[in-house]
Amino acid sequence: MIRQTALLGLLLAANLNATPILAAEADGGCAAKRQVIEEKIEAARKHGNSQQLDGLQRALGNVEMNCDDATLHSDRLASVEEARQEVQEREMDLREALGKGDQDKIAKRQAKLAEARAELEQAEAEARADQ
Repeated sequence: MIRQTALLGLLLAANLNATPILAAEADGGCAAKRQVIEEKIEAARKHGNSQQLDGLQRALGNVEMNCDDATLHSDRLASVEEARQEVQEREMDLREALGKGDQDKIAKRQAKLAEARAELEQAEAEARADQ
């Protein structure tokens, strides 16, 4: 049980670093994506990181040319559906492991289910932000 809790804590901690960027992107669609990239460009300029700056400028160009909020919302809804299917698969895997009684497999399946549920929550939050 302690290992499961520690693993879950590590998974959640790893996702915390990405959360502000994902939340900002979810907030306002394409405009928010542009804003996040522009902020990163400014930071790259400030730190003299020319390689990162080049990549970010290409990313900004791609967002300006290809991003539209309707497509972004459709993509997010598709991500929610994929995440729901993943949760269902992980729940079935866990039930199977519980039936066999193998504690190692049960712990692994519980961790994978927790990760899938966290991804589903993130996908749902991004889709809700578009509404």
